[in-house]
Amino acid sequence: MDLLVQHAQIADEVTSGFEQVISKSAFVNGEDVASFEDEFAAFSGVDHCVGVANGTDAMELALRAAGIGRGDEVIVPANTFVATAEAAVRAGATVRFVDCDERCQLIDVHQVAAAISPRTRAVVGVDLFGQIPLMDELASVTDAAGVLLLEDAAQAHGASRHGRSAGSFGVAAATSFYPGKNLGSYGDAGAVLTGSPAIARAVRALRNHGGSGSYQHATLGFNSRLDSLQAVVLRAKLRRLRSWNDERARAADRYENLLGDLAGVTPPKTLAGNVHVWHLYVVRVANRDVVLKRLRAAGIGAGVHYPVPVHLQPAFLASGPGPGGLPVAERAAVEILSLPMFPGITTSQQERVVEALAKALV
Repeated sequence: MDLLVQHAQIADEVTSGFEQVISKSAFVNGEDVASFEDEFAAFSGVDHCVGVANGTDAMELALRAAGIGRGDEVIVPANTFVATAEAAVRAGATVRFVDCDERCQLIDVHQVAAAISPRTRAVVGVDLFGQIPLMDELASVTDAAGVLLLEDAAQAHGASRHGRSAGSFGVAAATSFYPGKNLGSYGDAGAVLTGSPAIARAVRALRNHGGSGSYQHATLGFNSRLDSLQAVVLRAKLRRLRSWNDERARAADRYENLLGDLAGVTPPKTLAGNVHVWHLYVVRVANRDVVLKRLRAAGIGAGVHYPVPVHLQPAFLASGPGPGGLPVAERAAVEILSLPMFPGITTSQQERVVEALAKALV
């Protein structure tokens, strides 16, 4: 992806914002952080947003603030970035992996229902590639079982399901503003979104060494604060996010038309009721690694998200079902291919991608 296209549109605004932060020496938890928290909360349709240092911390602090800890079990999908499961383990919980659906590679609600045990305290629904899973159906399952539902909203800034925004599902949501996200900072940054004043207060304390005031530390916490310079960038980008997401949607439509009936390629699907924001444009192909090598040799910046399901990562093999245990995620992992996608991608660039893909499939 080409991040310079976005930067060119906000460069003057960011420079001016940086100068103001520097002139005030308000580098940590300054006015821009508070303003961004309010603006992103409103954008996401929630009452509270708490900025933190990165998306992994956001997930861990959300779980901790919701009361998840040692001895608890957290259900997560195998088809996600490792941080989702990593955060649960860092919070002291154990993870139980479930498979994804064949059509969209999103968390499988039926498997979640079957996996809930007496030890289960929470389920994390993961927004993947730019769309929200069946969070409404997941909520019905978790409510009936008396367990908490949280959302990993790192890949779906601006997405919605039946009119409800990403980041507004469950007791809390975690998100990342890693530079490549739809809403990306100029470094690491993240946030917790919630409708609960108690969870918001807990996260604010946890991110600041467990403190509620100057040198007052009621509990053990972390140093995980969103800095003011990143908030300047995020505020500038947030003002343009809807238009940038519209550009992604138009690019996705072009890909669909360009791919047409190209043999050997399965294009992505969108769930009914979803507004997809196309963080990634993920197709499925046979002989993926060969195709990827040929694309890169042709100068096409394709990628794979993710080549190894989390339950097969060495760090989680002991706690997962092992090879063959989650066949849909394992099959997808050897077929998925992410094509170039970013606001500002041109029709000619996409035509070149599809032309190279057609040749790589031969």
